[in-house]
Amino acid sequence: MKFKMQDKQNQLIERISHKHFVVGRDIAQESNVARAVNLRGIVVGDPLTLENNEDGFARLIKWINS
Repeated sequence: MKFKMQDKQNQLIERISHKHFVVGRDIAQESNVARAVNLRGIVVGDPLTLENNEDGFARLIKWINS
């Protein structure tokens, strides 16, 4: 029996609970925007604009942890 990638993705999505939040990052060449949402799709906190480089990624990690 083949295990479809969609089945794997659905399993991962089903594991998300009210204790989690999802961070989305819109990537571009120079600047990116990150936003966090909860299980129901409600925005958590303010969006973060960051540069597309190592310093920007470090800011993203710090933002997620705060």
